[in-house]
This record gives sequence, structure tokens and C-alpha cells, in this order.
Amino acid sequence: MQNTSSPTSNSDLTGTLYVFSAPSGAGKTSLVKALLEQTTDIGVSVSHTTRAPREGEIDGKDYNFVSQETFQQLIGESAFLEHAQVFDNFYGTSQAWVEQELQAGRDVILEIDWQGAEQIRQQMPHMVSVFILPPSREELLKRLTGRGTDTQDIIDRRMQDAESEMSHYGAFDYLIINDDFATALEQLRAIVLARKQRTLVQSQIQRDLLGNLLN
Repeated sequence: MQNTSSPTSNSDLTGTLYVFSAPSGAGKTSLVKALLEQTTDIGVSVSHTTRAPREGEIDGKDYNFVSQETFQQLIGESAFLEHAQVFDNFYGTSQAWVEQELQAGRDVILEIDWQGAEQIRQQMPHMVSVFILPPSREELLKRLTGRGTDTQDIIDRRMQDAESEMSHYGAFDYLIINDDFATALEQLRAIVLARKQRTLVQSQIQRDLLGNLLN
């Protein structure tokens, strides 16, 4: 991975930037979807990518699909908080969009691996990072196998990649074990709801009330 962006000031950002990481099969995507359904003023960053859209994918919703030339131009303009090349395609997170959402008081979720999380941490040290783990290796294998869409070679590779990914859990602020889905979701929501009660955030939201109480 590479990054050419300069560090970002967090003093005027009232929204919270969340970085969620997990090995494939830990249930991160399902948890994020459920979290969005139950929580207001929070959204997922839509990455830029140079790969072609897959069937059913919508430009601007699933990804921002751009050409290789446009992506390289954005890199040159330091437009990404983080970007990476995965095989023949590039993926990147728009710094301008993330900062715009945070300044408007909306929370933003980035779903990236531990290396991307480290890049974001260098740019925006006040981010909140969450690592999601499966309850056991056996359960992880069961979930990967249960998809029924991957060959054994792919499953073996995903398990190997998962071992590497999981070894970096200690670099994250919060750790959630996704054994029981409802419990894991409740724990995730607790993190988000507590952050929304920060004085910095509430002093903006409750500006009129505070002015009336202290007048």
C-alpha cells in the first residue's frame, strides 16, 4: 500500500471516523449493514476503484468506478487517505469526502484491512478502530465453507490470509468477538452511541439548549 496524503487536522471534525477490520468470514459486512439500519447519521465510505462493475453494482453506491488514468491523477493530487493495488486494480478512499462528512457531524465507516488502518491512523490519529474476530478457527472455516461459492484452494488461501490479518488485532482500539450476532451488534452500537455523547459533538447538536440554560 502507498499513501501520499498529508496529515489531517481533527480539531474541527465533530463526526467520528471508524475503521472496521476483520478476516474474511468474521461477519464484518453483515454487522455493518445491521448497524447502519439501526443507527442515524452514519454511513460507509464508497471507495474509488479501477475494476469493472460487477452485475448489479451501481456507480456511486457500491464503488466509484474510474479509469486507471483518472485514478493515477487522483493519486498525484493526494486525493486519497489511503489507496492500494490489489492484483491489477486499484482501490482508494477519498479524503475530501470523508472530511466533508465528518465536518457535517456525520460518522463515517471505512471497511479496510490492518495495513489500510495503519495508513489512516497516521493521517487521522483520532479515528476509532474496531477489530472483529470469529469465536474460533473452526467456526471461521465453517463460515467460509458454508458460502458454497469458493473452491477449496480459495478457502485455504482465505484461512491463511485470516491468520495473518488476525495477528494485528492488538493495534485496534476495540475488539469484538462475533459469536452471537445480536450480542456483537449490541457491542458495536454501544461504541458508536457512546462516541456520539462526546462533549464536542453534543455542544454542537445542543447549541440552542446550552445557550438557553447558560444565559
